[in-house]
Amino acid sequence: MLKNKKKNKYFFLLSVIIFLYLPIISLVVFSFNESEGRISSLVHFNKFGFKWYSRILTDQSIKSSIIVTLHIAFLSTFCSVFLGTLSAISLMYYNKKWRKLVLNANQLSMVIPEIINALALFVFFNFISLKNSFLRMLLAHISFSIPYVLISVYNKCSSLDIDLLHSASDLGATPFQTLRKVILPQLKGVIIASSCISFGLSFDDFIISYFVGGSDYQNISAYIYSLKGTVNPTINALSSILILFFLLKILFDFYKLRKKIY
Repeated sequence: MLKNKKKNKYFFLLSVIIFLYLPIISLVVFSFNESEGRISSLVHFNKFGFKWYSRILTDQSIKSSIIVTLHIAFLSTFCSVFLGTLSAISLMYYNKKWRKLVLNANQLSMVIPEIINALALFVFFNFISLKNSFLRMLLAHISFSIPYVLISVYNKCSSLDIDLLHSASDLGATPFQTLRKVILPQLKGVIIASSCISFGLSFDDFIISYFVGGSDYQNISAYIYSLKGTVNPTINALSSILILFFLLKILFDFYKLRKKIY
């Protein structure tokens, strides 16, 4: 009886794993299919090759969306980490009432549905007549990344020894020297982790980017969505590259966490 229950448990677990990952595996497998027909390349596997991967290098629309995605991701990561880190450090010097108010407001922006944030940003940018798609998308990505950076860095800041900061000041260190030589070295790990989170959020974002970017400035997610209803096997190859990218990112984050623990 116990053996049957154990078998049923593993069978259920295996079924869930297959249900979740079989579509992804099939997408990766068919990205190496060199069948000539666009529809047949998604149905019948005839020949292994890198045809659709090479098409990525010649497809100007895909190259443009990749450049936009990386450009926005790197810039928004730098800005959000810079602003979020300084904000978290400044919260250390707030009184309890204002600190609690800021943290609650920060958490509120994290739990609001993304579609609401997208609509709010879309209306706001139209209200101030900001037409530049690059600035719209960059500011939008910074706005939804800062809360994650702030809460991550603040949790680390709250564990810092405040007496150490006062000692640095008593020994003649300026506020900037205290920041550079005392505070930031202790925040190095969480700043790197926050950078990874911010970059991942920006790179993977679709809803907000779709609303504020417009048809003339699309990241990868918006570009893939624009191909709905069409058959383009190149997207299989592009999606496989994205899967590999995020898999490597997860492994890197896991390695950093494991190294920190041990």
